[in-house]
Amino acid sequence: MSPDRHSRAMLPIPDVPAPGLTTYDAKDPDTSYPPIQPLLPPAGAPNVLVILIDDAGFGASSAFGGPCRTPNAEKLAAGGLTYNRFHTTALCAPTRQAMLTGRNHHSVGMGSITETATSAPGNSSLRPNTKAPLPMTLKLNGYSTAQFGKCHEVPVWQSSPMGPFDAWPSAGGGFETFYGFIGGEDNQWEPALYNGTTPVEPPATVEEGYHLTEDLADHAVSWIRTQKALMPDKPFFVYFAPGATHAPHHVPKEWADRYAGEFADGWDAQRESTFARQKEMGIIPADAELTPRHTEIPAWDDMPDALKPVLEREMEVYAGFLEHTDHHVGRVIDTIEELGLLENTIIYYIVGDNGASAEGTLNGAFNEMANFNGMAALETPEFLASKLDQLGGPESYNHYAVGWAWAMDTPFQWTKQVASHWGGTRNGTIVHWPNGIDEKGGLRSQFTHVIDVAPTILEAAGLPEPTMVNGVLQSPMEGTSMLYSFNEREAPERHELQYFEMFGNRGLYYKGWSAVTKHRTPWEMVGPTLPAFDDDVWELYDGSTDYSQARNLAGDDPAMLAKLQRLWIIEATKYNVLPIDDRGVERATPEIAGRPTLIHGKTQLLFSGMGRLSENSVVSIKNKSFSVTAEVTIPDGGAEGVIIAQGGRFGGWSVYAKAGRIKFSYNVLGLQEFATEAERQLAPGKHQVRVRFAYDGGGLGKGGDVALYYDGEPAGTGRVGATQAMIFSADETTDVGYESGTSVTADYTPQTSRFTGAIHWVQIDLGDDDHDHLIDPLETLRIAMARQ
Repeated sequence: MSPDRHSRAMLPIPDVPAPGLTTYDAKDPDTSYPPIQPLLPPAGAPNVLVILIDDAGFGASSAFGGPCRTPNAEKLAAGGLTYNRFHTTALCAPTRQAMLTGRNHHSVGMGSITETATSAPGNSSLRPNTKAPLPMTLKLNGYSTAQFGKCHEVPVWQSSPMGPFDAWPSAGGGFETFYGFIGGEDNQWEPALYNGTTPVEPPATVEEGYHLTEDLADHAVSWIRTQKALMPDKPFFVYFAPGATHAPHHVPKEWADRYAGEFADGWDAQRESTFARQKEMGIIPADAELTPRHTEIPAWDDMPDALKPVLEREMEVYAGFLEHTDHHVGRVIDTIEELGLLENTIIYYIVGDNGASAEGTLNGAFNEMANFNGMAALETPEFLASKLDQLGGPESYNHYAVGWAWAMDTPFQWTKQVASHWGGTRNGTIVHWPNGIDEKGGLRSQFTHVIDVAPTILEAAGLPEPTMVNGVLQSPMEGTSMLYSFNEREAPERHELQYFEMFGNRGLYYKGWSAVTKHRTPWEMVGPTLPAFDDDVWELYDGSTDYSQARNLAGDDPAMLAKLQRLWIIEATKYNVLPIDDRGVERATPEIAGRPTLIHGKTQLLFSGMGRLSENSVVSIKNKSFSVTAEVTIPDGGAEGVIIAQGGRFGGWSVYAKAGRIKFSYNVLGLQEFATEAERQLAPGKHQVRVRFAYDGGGLGKGGDVALYYDGEPAGTGRVGATQAMIFSADETTDVGYESGTSVTADYTPQTSRFTGAIHWVQIDLGDDDHDHLIDPLETLRIAMARQ
């Protein structure tokens, strides 16, 4: 094998001109140049497939003893290695940025999710250019790179159609191809998708059988086949990150029906059966203990009998969702095998980017946005029972109850967001690589962390960590390659020290010991009273004899606890964890948090065709009076369609024309719709139409009076009984002249939503003034120019 001719520490690899004779005439027999050689990694570098499932706890997949059947995960485990002490950060965006960079989440600015970024370095959501992502390093070394699925690492003020796109996967992230969505979650039936940085619509409708996970697998399969057909000598790096199994738990009904009756005994019994199965499989040590249920989590027997059929169905839907996801993951793996590439493809199958999600309330949710808006009480047991048959379908935006999340994290304490305990951070992981792993079906118990993935892949490919990327000196990766453990079952672990922190929940692992403190409870999203950080109670566990953190030794060994607490402070200082930030509303408010915002002042001017504008890209009308004014031209015969819409089926508002009349609909969580329609049709020609909403005040989420105007003249009145206080949607956007995604009202569909007249501009104004004057065109121009 010839030695690698490239110096790969500096990326891009510098071009070195070949010395030698330069002839005058190309026909001269002494004219000689070496043939152009495409850039390739070192000989033998493997293909790489990283599969990252969303919001799946350690005890969910059947590959780790759980009730959700995942035959493809089991097949990989039988031919590779199972890691039972692999860890994440307890939350999605931090785990993803940490995995893709090989650095701790605060080191790369992702101490939390992008929507709660602050100006503090550890929480800014900005990846320093001194920490280039793995796909960039691989691409610059000759790999083909592609991502399919979720990207939640784009700062919210960079997520508009204007970018900048430095943090997007296919622009600054190192992926040559990206097909998926930007944000924390997406509607699996009607997602907001991007091809690169261009918004695209799903290739089919719900009625035609569309589902996002299947679509992502279709694209991944097609890309892998194309890559190997056209560039067979180049290895690939594929990152397959479906939105599943994050809420909403959307899955075809037949997949959920496979689990009918399997969860009738409830979550306490499910914990017991999963725990027994984990021991039978050898996934956990024989002396491991099942941790008890905390008092904040209700017992199954204490749940109302009338609600239990709903709770059962919630879990049936989730189980079907995970099995459905594994099925489509299997299609990607099968493609690699069919192409004869499986032997030299290193596959990471990481079952969860954090613990199972406990963000669905104690009863679960038909529309999880109700909880996010502090309105979960609207979803009474009677209401949930009436929606049982719709759970998992396109009419729902559903989530399961806290008790199921706890059961899916068996045998550990707590859930997603709780970085202190293994229930939030320990995720089952499988590594498969026939050319690099001798043992089939082996178990590895060395402590490993998501930041270890990147250095492992580089070592497997024979590539160095770059010291310089795009002219910027790089800081070392903070993870530890796992390659040493692939063929040495008993090799001493090399990742001996690791901090954890999320929303004030903290932990420190050191040589088998862990010190932890839980600061807040995930499902208490609105208004919890939090203790001072110094008042948090720390616990101590000896992992060498206590796999599941079941026996708190804080009272028995205070010296060890103090040592680990001190180490946490040192690591927190080293990696930008400080200051610890458990604020809620303050972090959700850009001006207080210190992050940029695209929107300034109380007025915003929009134009026809603008769309896919996230809530961070549009002035917020929540909890205040506002008006929406549009200058439109109505064609002969009247107009139909959307002038402007924000949100969708599960919450939002729309100004539109129906049967020639202007109409305003406000949809509260998909539960209530308040419509105000003009009393007369709008004549053909150019007009200004206005909706004025006078907020009642007196708190959040209150109602208000609606008035409609044609050219300044009253045209109709109405009433909105309640509003959404915090958020309309995690994935639906604002569109002018049409509506993408799902529709706010059943008066139109996205396919029939396009406005049939002409929209010259739309202006949103905030404030308590009455806004009953016509907007002067010069004022419109001044506002537009002032925002350049």
